[in-house]
Amino acid sequence: MSGTVAIREATAAVWFDFGGVLSPPIPELFAAYERKTGITPGQLQTAMAEVAAESGLPPLATIELAHASEAEWGRALGQALGRAAPAVDLSVCDLERFGVRWFEDIEVNAGMVELLIEVRDRGHKVGILTNNVVEWETIWRRIVDLDDVIDAIVDSCKVGVRKPDPEIFKIAAIRLKTPADHNVLIDDVPENCAAARASGWSAINFRNNSQTADALRKLLDGWEKAASGGARRMKEMARHAH
Repeated sequence: MSGTVAIREATAAVWFDFGGVLSPPIPELFAAYERKTGITPGQLQTAMAEVAAESGLPPLATIELAHASEAEWGRALGQALGRAAPAVDLSVCDLERFGVRWFEDIEVNAGMVELLIEVRDRGHKVGILTNNVVEWETIWRRIVDLDDVIDAIVDSCKVGVRKPDPEIFKIAAIRLKTPADHNVLIDDVPENCAAARASGWSAINFRNNSQTADALRKLLDGWEKAASGGARRMKEMARHAH
């Protein structure tokens, strides 16, 4: 049997989360929603948890998995908010179209967009791996405005599984035709990062733009160095074989 060496391919696939990574941090989104509606983060989170308890799933999971429509979920949320925030005028919220108000005046995290484009310009694949909602797709994709840049979107409401389910990482890797260990997740939820690592991926737990950019650049520098070294070894073996 002829001798061979395993060579890491030069191309990685870097997957960016939307909520909390490409969007502003989640606490900022809750604070913005309070300014628009008068509903405090605590009131909204209490109501969301109450709706989730009825389904036995984590908050937002019923709409992130498309088990319920936004309108159905919004009606249930309105009932829960009536108990959690009885003094708030819910008529200003349009809860059956929750996403319209939630994302109103929200801007993309420009630093992460710049990093995503940098990764693509280094020759790697880039994607968005998100737990999201059918009715919100037009809104959030307009906010990030990356349709002409990214290689793939894997959205929980389209594939029927959500982070941290390991199945969604398998789906994403297949989508970009990359082995598990060629994928990197950038996500603000530690549980999702842990699940990605358990699936053979690398993961960076987003805390802020500079920390994330430094960590990803270091990871890709090592990746590219290893790939380059492997290619040199293969050329050297080929030269000596003749």
